[in-house]
Amino acid sequence: MSRWSVSPGTLVLVIAVVLGLLMIGLALMWSPRDFLTRRLATYLIAGSETFNAPQQFWLRTGVISQKEYSSPEYLVLQKRGWISASNAACSATSGPPPCWEMRLTPLGIGVLHDWVPAKRAATQYFSVPLARRQLVEVTGIVKEGTVADVDFQWKWNPLNEVGAALYAGGSEYTSTVQFVHYDDGWRVVESGVRKGHQSLDDAMKNASPTQ
Repeated sequence: MSRWSVSPGTLVLVIAVVLGLLMIGLALMWSPRDFLTRRLATYLIAGSETFNAPQQFWLRTGVISQKEYSSPEYLVLQKRGWISASNAACSATSGPPPCWEMRLTPLGIGVLHDWVPAKRAATQYFSVPLARRQLVEVTGIVKEGTVADVDFQWKWNPLNEVGAALYAGGSEYTSTVQFVHYDDGWRVVESGVRKGHQSLDDAMKNASPTQ
């Protein structure tokens, strides 16, 4: 046997080491975000600040317009007995008649006490967090070069009693958002900063009920 001959076991070991080094090199060259899978799309959408921003409702007491008075939110709160209204003279900012004097009831103060200002005035305008979005699933991805359309379904999860009253149906919605492939991998377009791309914010505003 030649002194330069290599045993089969050693040859297998050398090949395994070389393949291992090649795999490490490829892993260093490629980012996990280079491949837009449903799992990655789910992670990026569910983890975005835009998707996780809670839904807020601005409640006004005092003199309000007919438009505000007849809005679905105010009608639900009145039905629950949390607010009451009576006819009132319109102010310079409340619009044409009829106008309404909106007040919190004792029951409403009990429900909304966490958000009602400590010093209550005749006219107030305060924010109540209602619900946060929950991603149900990513249902499809269509890629074209460095851009992709991602379809996903989501729903509202109420944060409190008021949210449960206004989002009682548990309906699911379908949206389509665009992803763009950058030098560091795929990213979801969160706001309308890229011309011609549907951002995540727009995608949820333009959502349609899931059939």
